[in-house]
Amino acid sequence: MRQFFTPARTGGPRRLAGLVLLLALCAFARPARAQTRTVQGRVVTAKGDALPGVNVLLQGSSTGTTTSAGGDYSLALPADATAPVLVFSFVGFQAQQVPVGSQATIDVTLVDDAQQLKDVVVIGYGTATKQDIIGSVSSVKSEEFNQGVLISPAQLLQGKVPGLNITKSGDPNQRPSVVLRGPSTIRTVNGGVTEPFYVIDGVPGASVDLLAPDDIESIDVLKDASSTAIYGTRAANGVIIITTKRAKPGQARLTYSAYGAMEKVSKQIDMLNGDELRQYLLDNGVRPLAVPLDDDGSNTNWQDLVQRTGYSTNHNLSFGAAANNTEYGASVNYLKNNGVLKRTSLERTIYRGYINQRFFNNRLKLGINLVNSTTTQNDVPQAQLLPAMLFYLPTVGPFNPDGTYKENFARTGSGTLNPLSLLDNNTFVTNDTRTLINGIVQVDILEGLKFTLTGAAQKDQNNLNSYLNRQSGLAVNLGGVARRNEYRTTNDVFESYLNYDRDFGKHGVKLLAGYSFQQDRTNDGFGITTQNFASDALSYNNLYLSNPSSLAQIAFDNNPISTLRLESQYGRVQYQYADRYLVQASLRRDGSSAFGVNNRYGLFPSAAVGWRIINEPFMTGLPMVSDLKLRAGFGVSGNSQGFDAFSAILIYGTPPGNTKYLNNGVISNVLNAVRNENPDLKWESTATTNVGLDFGLLNNRISGSVDVYLKKTSDLINDVLPVSSTQFQYTTYTANVGSMTNKGVEVVLNLVPIQTPNFTWRSSPNFAHNVNNIDNLSTDRFTIPFIQTAVLGGKGQSFNYSQIVQPGSALGTFKLWHYVGKNEAGVSTFQRADGSITPTQPLTTDMQLAGSAQPRFIYGWTNSFAYKGFDLNFLVRGVYGNKILNATLAALNNPADSRLQNIPRFTLGESFNDINGYLISDRFLESGSYLRMDNATLGYTIKPNTPSVKAVRLYVSGNNLFVLTDYRGIDPEINIGGLTPGIDNNNFYPKTRTLIVGLTASF
Repeated sequence: MRQFFTPARTGGPRRLAGLVLLLALCAFARPARAQTRTVQGRVVTAKGDALPGVNVLLQGSSTGTTTSAGGDYSLALPADATAPVLVFSFVGFQAQQVPVGSQATIDVTLVDDAQQLKDVVVIGYGTATKQDIIGSVSSVKSEEFNQGVLISPAQLLQGKVPGLNITKSGDPNQRPSVVLRGPSTIRTVNGGVTEPFYVIDGVPGASVDLLAPDDIESIDVLKDASSTAIYGTRAANGVIIITTKRAKPGQARLTYSAYGAMEKVSKQIDMLNGDELRQYLLDNGVRPLAVPLDDDGSNTNWQDLVQRTGYSTNHNLSFGAAANNTEYGASVNYLKNNGVLKRTSLERTIYRGYINQRFFNNRLKLGINLVNSTTTQNDVPQAQLLPAMLFYLPTVGPFNPDGTYKENFARTGSGTLNPLSLLDNNTFVTNDTRTLINGIVQVDILEGLKFTLTGAAQKDQNNLNSYLNRQSGLAVNLGGVARRNEYRTTNDVFESYLNYDRDFGKHGVKLLAGYSFQQDRTNDGFGITTQNFASDALSYNNLYLSNPSSLAQIAFDNNPISTLRLESQYGRVQYQYADRYLVQASLRRDGSSAFGVNNRYGLFPSAAVGWRIINEPFMTGLPMVSDLKLRAGFGVSGNSQGFDAFSAILIYGTPPGNTKYLNNGVISNVLNAVRNENPDLKWESTATTNVGLDFGLLNNRISGSVDVYLKKTSDLINDVLPVSSTQFQYTTYTANVGSMTNKGVEVVLNLVPIQTPNFTWRSSPNFAHNVNNIDNLSTDRFTIPFIQTAVLGGKGQSFNYSQIVQPGSALGTFKLWHYVGKNEAGVSTFQRADGSITPTQPLTTDMQLAGSAQPRFIYGWTNSFAYKGFDLNFLVRGVYGNKILNATLAALNNPADSRLQNIPRFTLGESFNDINGYLISDRFLESGSYLRMDNATLGYTIKPNTPSVKAVRLYVSGNNLFVLTDYRGIDPEINIGGLTPGIDNNNFYPKTRTLIVGLTASF
């Protein structure tokens, strides 16, 4: 050591002095280092995902750090820190304070604001916590959505929302019918537009075809007018608000999901085969069928021949990230759904992307979203094929010996065209491209005051191409018929609004004021039909090659371009005191160019109050009750959907049935009035009173709500009101004529019967009862005792109506002949209006009221089981108390025509002498009640112990596993929308039973 410190070896006295000073400083520092300590740990989200960028701060000091990309942190505490507390904070998450104590490792789970606030619900132009909602709102999160081959987001809610009735056939190209709290219109144009109004990520009226189910985070259903009135003239049928998935703050996620599905027809009509039909004719003394024209020795099952097993697939790839002041993401979805009728399919690809950027310490937000959906639909002539596959004789095969399709165009009766020929020789292809781009500018002006400016542009290009080839039975001797339609629709929406949200002690105030402008331009395009092609090779791809023999064989569509504008101002006030008393009021002023000059503008007010009883001091003595809230509201909303810019003005065009005429040797179009002017026409208005009770028991192990409502729709629009041609220029008139009432009750329960660390059972039944009634159909100007609807046709019944709309009855009320049994000869007999019995076809004046298509109850019951990594979910749903008119079975039950068409096995129990067996009467008015095991899904989630793979879930799912019903048709889930609900008339695309195998992987 001495030698080491000698001047010669150290470079002199200065270096020696420096070393001595350094050693002294180190010795001085040792006691301080001994007193410090380091705390470390990891910060994750509620789902276990690492949370980078979290601020970790020692409370009361500037000492702090941030978490790494893996969510890890390490912080040295100062020596003088007494009773240290760490504060963990991150934008979008609830801050958390943790006393350090003697801990060296502190792991923290941050809960995002939405979860902390317990079910944030999206309402018009804002959000609210579920505890502050005082309207009738149902919210469904992504983890609660239905599994299946879904073509519309509405199917995600089937059986989940009380009062929401959704019906869907097996047709991949048909959107479901959606009715909320009963029907509220008698219009016929556009099906009456009974669907709720959709809002997607704040864009009102956006198309649901732009959404892939995998991209949806939550769906909120606004039911009563105190919730919907903020959307004015478009909200009478309810509002469905859809929120898409976004990356959470600090999250970077890549997700891939896929499934493969197999669909089979769940039920067929049991028709006779060829041998059975021959024996039936022989047993009843009927001369044999003509050979080989009507009988070539075949036993053809036409249903099997045109149906197939449908295979479908879906793939969804998405990624998203949110770090610092930027959040972005993108997804792509591909769906191919092959229908169970051959040559029917839907193929859709959806691209979606978004980016949001914050500036100036999060005071300014700029964002843009872009969605593009491309859909190809292949279809067949269902109106002819669906009855033909039942009626067509099973005694003949599909082909002649030379390979051509076997047809007998001279044969009368129903289903006279070869079903396989209908399938193979007619092509219908629809190509639809939809694009939505919307942007947002959001500025935090002052504390609690926020300004939002949004703009959205949606374009829909719809191209329909069809070709009936030279062998088609739909275009006999026409040399092929080609049709091309190309139409574009554009929707532009501009919104600007101010939100003010502040708490002042026990007082909380939320204010909203805004302006909206929307322009919809429709029918921008053309349609043309031509015929007579030298070859079928080019199908519809070159109309120039057609050779029509006359100008009349070239037909152009009569669809004028329409530009519709909507301008609105709206405001809302929400106030709460002491987290107990809640008040809300809103007012919207809408102006629409669709209506008469005397009624362009309307006001839509609403008011609601709520009482959070659970927060009253007297509730502290009731520990069993964990939540209790009473709410009541009233509001008015309107229905203006489906109208064009010409709804209330005098229009000239070509009347139906009149196309061209010879004018001094020149072929000219017929030009006359096709719509009368009505300067007083206005939207249908729906006033709703709603009283509800929300409750929770046993720390919300039992929770739910009960709602009672009265919904009265006035100014009902009759768009085919018959009028005198001496008073008006056209024979029908569009006018406001009456009112309708729906009243009912809805109940939903959320139960957690079992909850242990390893096993959880959640159960949620819901129930809804609705009574519909037409109050009146007349005004001071028009007296309308009733409206007859539902002309179903059939042998000798071409102009018979089967339903009636009249005061005192529900929409969808049947009026039919009353069947009283068979007489001694086995012939069906009916009751006349005077009470007498007749074995012959009665008069239309003999028809009687016979029941309603409106269900008394609709219900759903969801159960979810979770055991470690396994999950099991099933949904049971159904309806009760409605009637279905089985006109399909009536038309098939025709023994006398069994030489012309096939009959069902049902007819074997009928008398061959029954010449009235096919007549549509209340004999074929059947119970539409059913209970369906709609879905059952078993899944297993794997969470590998690796940072690159967060979770992989494998599942198998079955849809429409069984149905309990007395209905004798294909399926009791008949369309309940529009003016003629509950009718099965040879037009039901077969319902399917589906098996799905899928996976979801998160990275």
